[in-house]
Amino acid sequence: MSCRVRFAPSPTGFLHIGGARTALFNWLYARHMGGCFVLRIEDTDAARSTQEAVDVITEGLRWLGLDWDEGPVSGDATQGSKGGHGPYFQSQRQAIYQRRARELIDKGLAYEQDGVVRFRMEREPVVIDDLVVGEVRRELTDREAVDPNFVIVRSDGQPVFHLVNVVDDLEMGITHVIRGEDHLSNTPKHIALFRAFGVSPPAYAHIPLILNSNGTKMSKRDTGASLSSYIEAGYAPEGIVNYLSLLGWSPKDDREVLSTEEIIRLFDLPQIHRHNARFDVNKLHWINYEHIRTMPQARFNELARPHLLESGIDPSRFSDDYISAALATCKEKIKVFSELPGFADFYFTETVHYDAEAAQKQLTESNLPRLRRLREAMTELPEFNAEAIQQTFKSLAKELGVKVGVLVHPVRLACTGKTVGPSLYHLMEVLGRERVLHRLEQAIAVIEKSCPTG
Repeated sequence: MSCRVRFAPSPTGFLHIGGARTALFNWLYARHMGGCFVLRIEDTDAARSTQEAVDVITEGLRWLGLDWDEGPVSGDATQGSKGGHGPYFQSQRQAIYQRRARELIDKGLAYEQDGVVRFRMEREPVVIDDLVVGEVRRELTDREAVDPNFVIVRSDGQPVFHLVNVVDDLEMGITHVIRGEDHLSNTPKHIALFRAFGVSPPAYAHIPLILNSNGTKMSKRDTGASLSSYIEAGYAPEGIVNYLSLLGWSPKDDREVLSTEEIIRLFDLPQIHRHNARFDVNKLHWINYEHIRTMPQARFNELARPHLLESGIDPSRFSDDYISAALATCKEKIKVFSELPGFADFYFTETVHYDAEAAQKQLTESNLPRLRRLREAMTELPEFNAEAIQQTFKSLAKELGVKVGVLVHPVRLACTGKTVGPSLYHLMEVLGRERVLHRLEQAIAVIEKSCPTG
């Protein structure tokens, strides 16, 4: 039988990085095994569940590239990336839970008491043969020894987590439950419920927790705990997927920078670690940069565009070739895409705004004749490309008896308004002769205005 796994988050307003990692491990296993990945929203708590909270989950999964495979046919915003299926919603499955609770009552395995329905828990120890943790023998606590039974339907008629979780896994034919180790304590109850329904429980794989760098458990309030913060900061989805996959798993060859396709091919449950994983933000930054640095230019452009638009830069006024050439000069310079607008905005503006401190140092009377001479040399260049521009800078520096840097700094400021950025010769080639000459003229005019005798 093909494997069937699921991710079953509660819509609490954001997608925790630990939840994203759980979704990823399930998705990777399904793709590795050629199985099915089910998305199920545990929204039985009507007071906390909103469409906005659901959208945060579905949009986060889409951003990561984690497509789910089945669900009710839907044409709304919850539609999955495969064929018009939305996730399952527990709030829409109440009749199924009521029927299953009645089934347990009719079998004498549950009973009504004080308005609630309680399940008759077996008193024998429960053995969990976990695919990650190993064999776990769960004895009853002293309190449970007195009364091991537990509530499965509240007095308001709402089924509790233990019942809906098991019923959904049963009804959906889930073969493997891959979830956080903090759920291990729930598993004996779930196994008992499966047996009460007369079916074998799925295979369980409880994955290690994610800890902060100081060894404490990462909570919802911790910095970096929300997937949205990485989306907003401009991380590459493939970088996040790569890093999250290494939080509790590693390939046999111990490589760290992997494509999603490679991770799918290599991922399997036996490689999941037993010990908890520490979140290392420096390692995340490095892996993310490696993905940005080496990704195809078209993919870089795709991820860059939303951040340019958000900052007020509309690249659509320029040709695709110009946009691609401009962004190519930034590809190995930025760590996250949110840095890009401040790094590359000069490509997409007609007016350059100078850094005030740099302008005081570079737009000076002593640099005026140098900029005039350089503008003249740029006008005369037969081919306006990076190699020719660089050679002209070297020749002109020798002619003027100065180091090349004496020319580079004021020209960079004139062309970009900044003191740092892409390679000067390459950015000048991308800007083109006309724009470069115009910007040199603007810088010369600023100096002439401040130094009338120049």
